[in-house]
Amino acid sequence: MDLSNLKPAPNSTGKNKRIGRGQGSGRGGTSTRGHKGAGSRSGYSKKRGFEGGQMPLYRRVPKFGFKNFNRIEYRGINIDTLQSLAEKLNLSVIDPGTLVSNGLASKNDLIKILGRGELKGKLEVKAHAFTEKAKSEIEAKGGIASKI
Repeated sequence: MDLSNLKPAPNSTGKNKRIGRGQGSGRGGTSTRGHKGAGSRSGYSKKRGFEGGQMPLYRRVPKFGFKNFNRIEYRGINIDTLQSLAEKLNLSVIDPGTLVSNGLASKNDLIKILGRGELKGKLEVKAHAFTEKAKSEIEAKGGIASKI
């Protein structure tokens, strides 16, 4: 298959309805708009969410909660992940650049080190935030947990 033999799926491109082209077309007269009312007039457009006068969904469903615009979103990375990365690449210093280059975070992520798992050796970790458990785990093994 190549670009020279692409074509639409069968029956996916039918002819458009020709509306308002006289009585012979079968759709003359009111042109499928019905008799009278706003919907029959030119320039009419119903508002988004209109359901024919029935209470619309956005008013039927109760509202709750809120979105905290001051929230700081972190990419959480656990200690066991750091340990496996350090063993695999034989590292003693892990910083955001290392995590980005190994696909554990993207370059714009703020990184927070979480406390799941155990370290087997000394490790210097640089990140934007640490949990208490993670910081104590790193420092217990003689490592350094420094904020950026």
